[in-house]
Amino acid sequence: GPTPGARITPAAPQHCRVLGRIAPVDPSAPPILFQVNLPTQWNGRSVQYGGGGFNGVLISGLGLQPTGLFGDPAPLALGYTTYGTDSGHQNQPGVPPQAFAANDEALLNFAHASYKKVRDVAVQLMQRAYGRGPQKLYFIGSSEGGREGLTMAQRYPQDFDGIVSRVPVINWTGLQFAGTRNGIATMGDAWIRPPQVALVHDAVLATCDTLDGVADKLVSHPVACKQQFDVTRLRCAAGASGDSCLSDAQVAAVQMLHSPYKLPFALANGVTEYPGWGVSGEGTPAFGPTGGWSAWWLGRSAPTLPQQPTHSIAWVYGSGAVQHLYARDPTYDVRSFKPEDFAARVRQVSALMDSTNPDLAAFHARGGKLIVLENMADYAQSPYAGIRYYESVVARMSQPVTDQFMRLYTAPGVDHVGSGAPANVDLLGAVSAWVERGQAPVGLELAEQELAPPFRAINTRPLCAWPLHSHYKGSGPVTQASSFDCRP
Repeated sequence: GPTPGARITPAAPQHCRVLGRIAPVDPSAPPILFQVNLPTQWNGRSVQYGGGGFNGVLISGLGLQPTGLFGDPAPLALGYTTYGTDSGHQNQPGVPPQAFAANDEALLNFAHASYKKVRDVAVQLMQRAYGRGPQKLYFIGSSEGGREGLTMAQRYPQDFDGIVSRVPVINWTGLQFAGTRNGIATMGDAWIRPPQVALVHDAVLATCDTLDGVADKLVSHPVACKQQFDVTRLRCAAGASGDSCLSDAQVAAVQMLHSPYKLPFALANGVTEYPGWGVSGEGTPAFGPTGGWSAWWLGRSAPTLPQQPTHSIAWVYGSGAVQHLYARDPTYDVRSFKPEDFAARVRQVSALMDSTNPDLAAFHARGGKLIVLENMADYAQSPYAGIRYYESVVARMSQPVTDQFMRLYTAPGVDHVGSGAPANVDLLGAVSAWVERGQAPVGLELAEQELAPPFRAINTRPLCAWPLHSHYKGSGPVTQASSFDCRP
């Protein structure tokens, strides 16, 4: 979608562009399409780009990195061979984005197989073009692409040296079920209207803006805020209604959004729930599929079946996934969905898709480095899913070992794709310095930039490693990272 960074087309140096396809094993499955960009001036390294949503669109590898600073050169201009794939199916107008999953090979490719195949093809093309393979291989992805990055670390630990995973849709099965639940909760009169979204947004700010020591319209301590914010204070008085309060059904819907989705049995890797969403950024304005509640949770009209273009992304994605992947019935009424009714299929898809394996020992042993970034005002997926995954890695591998190869960062106030607060940071530079020079990330900053050259930074914040959050030091401009530090 038209994310802030996607509206910038970086300059591309002279390069050889290879467009190709990998034939399927099953003749009724679609091919895997790929694009590999081989720069004339090669730095001996490569970057694989992840996809987004349900994929089905060829990722060119020509754009900025997902978190990149707007004025920075794209990886291709830095000399990296870059490449991407459609993950083994091609979206068609008027066809639900999940319909491809009716073919088992297409689903396997979307889950993980296509990214491995395309990685191996790209290495062969580099060997052919340059007479040698890449010294270092990187993977950068956001959302679905972030899930793909974690999948590579878990399933193919020998294939990448450094991985950047931003807002990854891990615990994928739980996300689809929770998104469906959250949509059902807003059907009919329970749908929350735009003025009411603004009401909640303002109430959260009033409760939490100063938790970081300064009133700056940014909730920098969202974990504490979630504990303190009480949506029942916005409940309409008896007999009242309108845009200045929430009905009982609307209060219940918000409470459901904030609550975990508890599964009746364990998914892959022992996962038993999908964590509830956080608070802040509810009213972040939308550029197409970006922003706060309106873009992701609520849409422009209350959810119904069949899904409509005016519905929220979470409803279209979640309910469509339940229909096409779990119930395997495109007309299934998701209002009656219970995971236990499809237990075998739920377990099967979870094992393919969920990317929650905490055992990263093989990736660590080969020297791999992993940076995960969660945006704390993300309503496409819960940032707490990534936090729970990080905690599971620490529980499995210990904090000292995890610190040797993995970082989790959180960006307050930022939506799923980088709107709402300072969001831009060179994580490819950070992970490559860690891989190639042994320099663990330190002192990273997030920047909010103007969207026109010279892309001036109008607001910066320190990027804090979990579980720290940024806190105002007590003096200095509130638009400069140097006025803040990272605190527990």
